[in-house]
Amino acid sequence: MAAAAGKTSTGAKSTPDLEADIRQLKADIEELTRHLTETGQHGYRAARSAASQGADQMRVQGEAAYETLRHGARDLEDQFLASVREKPVTSLAIAAGVGFLVALLARR
Repeated sequence: MAAAAGKTSTGAKSTPDLEADIRQLKADIEELTRHLTETGQHGYRAARSAASQGADQMRVQGEAAYETLRHGARDLEDQFLASVREKPVTSLAIAAGVGFLVALLARR
């Protein structure tokens, strides 16, 4: 019975065929490594971009919250000043009462 090209009579591959298969496997491994590296770099860039966008969004939201609080405090201050101007004696009595309570608590 004649042996097939590149195979021994038992069906096993010859040394040159095995060396060619090993070279092909090395090339395939290098290609897979390159693809994995590219995929990892793409994933890193995507994660970095998402984190950057998230940080920018958080900064914008923080600035908006700060401005809202600042305007609220300014409005409260304006209301307080208007109340003191309308009723200065009542405001003075309230301030004295609060001062008295703070003094009592501080003595304990």
